[in-house]
Amino acid sequence: MTVAHFCVTLVADRHIEQELLDYLSEQTDLLAGFTASDATGHGPTARLHSAAEQVKGRADRLLVHVILEEIAARRLVDRLGKAFAGAHLVYWAAPVSLFGHGALILPTSPKASG
Repeated sequence: MTVAHFCVTLVADRHIEQELLDYLSEQTDLLAGFTASDATGHGPTARLHSAAEQVKGRADRLLVHVILEEIAARRLVDRLGKAFAGAHLVYWAAPVSLFGHGALILPTSPKASG
């Protein structure tokens, strides 16, 4: 049986960046690692905290991607909801069709029957 993996994506305000990264690093029972990068939020719902963000018209954000098995993804989202209640942490989870480590070896696709 194939284990279903999900990519949990988090978008956070910069003022909770270090706290969120530290928190994720402590969740060793759920995840082995994650990727974090800079991002900007755009649109009418973007919260512009600083004068610089207001001038630019976009919000500085932290973007985090975590690949997890489905049950671990659900647990992580639940924990984050409790630990960061009120922090306006945005998340979504999407199924991952391919995931691996090391050399890139794609599975062969089934041949079309003729």
